[in-house]
Amino acid sequence: MVVIGDVILDRWLRGGVHRLSREAPVPVVEVGEPDDCAGGAANTAANLAALGASVQLLTVVGDDAEGRRLRHLLQEEGVDVSGVIVGSGDTASKTRIVADEQIMVRVDRGGREPLPRRDREHLREALSLIDPDDVLVVCDYDGGIFDETMIAALSRHRHPGTVIVDAHDLARWAPVRPDIVTPNHRETAALLGRPLPEGPARVAAVERAASEILSAAGCVSAVVTLDCEGTVAIERGGSTSRTHARPMPERQATGAGDTFAAALSVATALDAPLARAARFAQRAADLVVARPGTAICTLDELEAALADARHGDPRAPTTQDALREALAAERARGRTIVFTNGCFDVLHLGHTVHLQQAKELGDVLVVALNDDASVHRLKGPGRPVNPVEDRARVLQALGSVDHVVVFSEDSPVRLLEDLQPQIYAKGGDYTAEMLDETPVVHAYGGDVRILEFIPAHSTTEIVNRIAQGAPLR
Repeated sequence: MVVIGDVILDRWLRGGVHRLSREAPVPVVEVGEPDDCAGGAANTAANLAALGASVQLLTVVGDDAEGRRLRHLLQEEGVDVSGVIVGSGDTASKTRIVADEQIMVRVDRGGREPLPRRDREHLREALSLIDPDDVLVVCDYDGGIFDETMIAALSRHRHPGTVIVDAHDLARWAPVRPDIVTPNHRETAALLGRPLPEGPARVAAVERAASEILSAAGCVSAVVTLDCEGTVAIERGGSTSRTHARPMPERQATGAGDTFAAALSVATALDAPLARAARFAQRAADLVVARPGTAICTLDELEAALADARHGDPRAPTTQDALREALAAERARGRTIVFTNGCFDVLHLGHTVHLQQAKELGDVLVVALNDDASVHRLKGPGRPVNPVEDRARVLQALGSVDHVVVFSEDSPVRLLEDLQPQIYAKGGDYTAEMLDETPVVHAYGGDVRILEFIPAHSTTEIVNRIAQGAPLR
């Protein structure tokens, strides 16, 4: 596989905020070591390599520290950088300063100026490295790599292999006759020359405009990415299919489009039908948006996620040992761990509100779930209604829940002592003084939070009403 396009060095500076500056009313972010990642077309190439592809990158970087760092990162990921030209301009970089997982400011450098003539000539010469059987992935993010002469050169070079284009302005790529294009919401609106509606209504709008999108992009097929609404895959003739995303905050989406394009390209190279390739790519994108920064999805991670999905379980309940390790990594990134627990036997509105409120207290929500024996002890005969495996799967399907761990005691005190989450959250029908867990949490320096009380919503009430055949109120 060959990637050609605009590359970026993504740099993340993370730290905590404990005071304001004396020079101005701004927070002082006490940052640690920078986290450098391949961005843009370089991120697409790195994701392709992580998914098992043999990948070569064609691009231009500057003869500067950022360019050298970017080439080193790519080599570490197994990307062939023999087609990376060291030119006379600056390497594009985006530096994000993150305080307690909130991006405070982004500083961009370079990446908007057209390439110098000599660099562009060298890049056109590098097109000879593309083999007729290669899958070609074009990443055009208005970073200066592609002017009309480069697009014309690629159009003349159009080879029998698959061409996939991910570009901000797809209309100018129509002469290349791409096999697949991957526009997002804004890029699709620009292609159509009219705005798309916001929210879920844009799915139907894209489906109605399917044939028009293919015509405007000059392509065989398209996959329109709509972030939290998933994607719409459009095939030859305008037939459509959908994928569904796991909703995440926009700040988590950095690089997700690169991962999606990479996974879609790999699946397409293996002759997967478009709808199936889109589902494969959606799963990869869902994995990376659950992580901070510019993330990469590996083949092992994706295979595990797909195996879970085949068994109807999006993410299997984790063991205590695995959870301890995962939470240690989250703390190292400065993330706040929130912990709550319960039986969650018949999931109802009170539960979902409780879990959403708990999630909003931090970054990572852990739900400790009582096993069947402990539910029976706590709730009495006839309970649980649903076995622990089913209850865990329902919880894992909620967007607010990050981890589920099953425990056998009546109280999660031992789990709290071991995992030591920063925040322990309980429903509003308790007070902190009522809880046996409160002294344990306070002993290791944690905080107990009581959530809003949601009246008239309980599993016991629902079970009794069903047993009695009582109508809804």
